[in-house]
Amino acid sequence: MPRAIEFDMDVVLTAAMDEFRHRTFGGTSIKVLERATGLTSGSLYNSFGDKDAIFARALSHYNHVVVAARIRDHMSGKSATKGLRSLFLSLLQEPDGGSSGCLLTNSAIEFGSGESIAREGVSEGFQLLEDAFRAAVSKFRPGQEAATALKLLALYQGVLVLVRFGHPKLRLRALINREIDDLTGESNA
Repeated sequence: MPRAIEFDMDVVLTAAMDEFRHRTFGGTSIKVLERATGLTSGSLYNSFGDKDAIFARALSHYNHVVVAARIRDHMSGKSATKGLRSLFLSLLQEPDGGSSGCLLTNSAIEFGSGESIAREGVSEGFQLLEDAFRAAVSKFRPGQEAATALKLLALYQGVLVLVRFGHPKLRLRALINREIDDLTGESNA
């Protein structure tokens, strides 16, 4: 009879998610995951399988606890313009004050477009964002939702790459405000 899980799955997945976000999949060893989660390699393997399975679960967890929460926190209960602006400007303020970037962005770059352990999770996260953008765009550009949502997804990911690279945030803030103003026809002034 298998042993019952004796740890908080959300805590463990968050710790793994943070390590993969900071170090990438290739830079995260089982030893690193042991230190981050407080579990032994045996417990990790018994609970998740191999490193690939831990990563896939951590990426799915990221979509649910980070991406979906960001969309909800920044876009719910606000006008489409204010919600988009809030979401995009929040990219300039990482929760830990660093510049580790987004696990979706980092994984898309690390794994590329082919079949991989990241493909399903990255696709899911991008779809969450694109759906949120499409819903917002329907308020100010009806009939142009698909193309404009894709443009916003590209801008979102581009900003994250530039933040990770250390691009000046003042310039990125100006870019975000200009793009949102141009898309919505509203000014931030």
